[in-house]
Amino acid sequence: MSDFSGNSHSGTEAIAFGARALNSELFRDLFREGMALVEETAAYLDGEGRAESRSLGRAATLAYSTESMRLTTRLMQIASWLLMQRAVNEGEMSPDQARSEKNKVRLDFQPPVMSGPLWDELPATLRAIIERTDRLHERIVHMDKAIYTAAAAPAANAIARDIDRLASAFGARRVDD
Repeated sequence: MSDFSGNSHSGTEAIAFGARALNSELFRDLFREGMALVEETAAYLDGEGRAESRSLGRAATLAYSTESMRLTTRLMQIASWLLMQRAVNEGEMSPDQARSEKNKVRLDFQPPVMSGPLWDELPATLRAIIERTDRLHERIVHMDKAIYTAAAAPAANAIARDIDRLASAFGARRVDD
């Protein structure tokens, strides 16, 4: 079996869907959506959201403050991830550098609690932004796994292949754990 460049393959190589996704219109749309959500959130929290929070009761004000801080932190991590992937796309950062820097970007935070009496007391605009951020976060986590899990798989397959070759060369049988 061969690819479009004429290189022969055994048919067992992983296809790098994640890396290809970064160069796709899907990623460009995700990037635009994420950055627009960051800007929209900042404008809301500095303007209309600040005014809406003044009319809330004490417990709801505390919930508003907590949720707006979580939202801001979450969006900054999402924006960092998007910018890093775009830098890889544009050749400003190598995939290896991105893999190294990726450890500084946290995508593994708890999802917001989008129910309960305090949730219902939060302004509708804030709730909508939190819900949209949650959906965006899920899509980014999915793409992140596609990129970085697929990138790690060929290395593991290459090691297994080399172990099999050594075992074959020495007439031994490889025993899997």
